[in-house]
Amino acid sequence: MGEFDGFATLSFDCYGTLIDWERGIAAALRPWAARHGLPADDESLVAAHGRHETHVQQQMPAAPYPDVLAEVMRRIGVDLGAPVSDDEARAYGASVGEWPPFPDSGPALAALGERYRLAILSNVDRASFARSEAALGVEFDLVVTAEDVGAYKPDPANFRHLLAALDGIGVAPGLVLHVAESLYHDHEPAAALGLASVWIHRRHDRGGFGATREPGGSVEPRWRFPSMAAFSTAALA
Repeated sequence: MGEFDGFATLSFDCYGTLIDWERGIAAALRPWAARHGLPADDESLVAAHGRHETHVQQQMPAAPYPDVLAEVMRRIGVDLGAPVSDDEARAYGASVGEWPPFPDSGPALAALGERYRLAILSNVDRASFARSEAALGVEFDLVVTAEDVGAYKPDPANFRHLLAALDGIGVAPGLVLHVAESLYHDHEPAAALGLASVWIHRRHDRGGFGATREPGGSVEPRWRFPSMAAFSTAALA
């Protein structure tokens, strides 16, 4: 018996876990930075995003994610000392659907979907996620977004909403395994609710926290893998 055989459903964070949001963030901000002659490399731009996103989400919990991103970019502009026009802010907000999947995400999800139900718990809006779902090439059995909840992770309301929705289709909490990259947004609140989790440590070869916030305490997910491909192999063994 495999170590994951006791789970019936895998719930996923999307951005940072399945979608390479750091590459997408950098690609969206790079032309703006170049226009203003900012000496900012991709890692600096990603870190600037990470410094502001959680604060904006906490201050605007009911705002659609494109509006959150637009405000994040305005604050990045203040942070880095360059103007941000309304058109530039709106374009950044609309860029989510252009953020690329990690190459292993689609194949891993397709394989995992043969054995498990697949759910999403994401800090975005429905329209933005629909574009990402199409890029991943997989149809999820259940999708819960910040738009549905009216709050952003790590607010426990997001996880409670997920578990209630899964219970509605006959999946008990003990049968759910949460799969995510961010310790702060996902693993800390999952652990607080007693939800088992897998860390997809996409930044294992770089260190730091990139576009996510550093966790507030010490959290140790039971399992850790460097990629979705590695996790999929273990979960299907």
